[in-house]
Amino acid sequence: MEALLRPHDIGATQWYVLYHLARDRPIRQRDLVELLQVERATLSAIVAALVRKGLVEQAPDPVDQRQKRLRMTAAGARRWKALPDPASIHDVAFKGLDPADVAAAIRVLQTATERLERFIERSRRRG
Repeated sequence: MEALLRPHDIGATQWYVLYHLARDRPIRQRDLVELLQVERATLSAIVAALVRKGLVEQAPDPVDQRQKRLRMTAAGARRWKALPDPASIHDVAFKGLDPADVAAAIRVLQTATERLERFIERSRRRG
C-alpha cells in the first residue's frame, strides 16, 4: 500500500484519514483515533501533515470547542479522486487462490483481530 501511494505523497494512515473524511464527511479528530486505532499524538502528526498539504482543514467542534473537527478541503477531494484504489493490492495478492481459502484466511484474521481488540480493551479498563 505504501508503494502504491508513495508517488502521490500520501502515506497509508493519511489515506485512511482521507477515506473516512470522504465517506463520513466532517468528523471529530477524537473519533478518528478510535476508528484507526492509533495514538492521539500519532494522529495529530498525520493530521498536521494533511493540513500542511492543504488536503484537510481542522476547526473547533461546534458542540465542544475543546475538540477538533476535520473536513476535507476542495484540494483534498481532488487528490482523493486521483488516488489509486488500494483494493487493487487485493487483486495482486489473492489472484489465483481458491476463494474458500481466502474466505478462511479472512475469518481467521477477523477473529484474531477481534480477540486482540477485546484483550486491549480489558487491559485498558484494568488500568
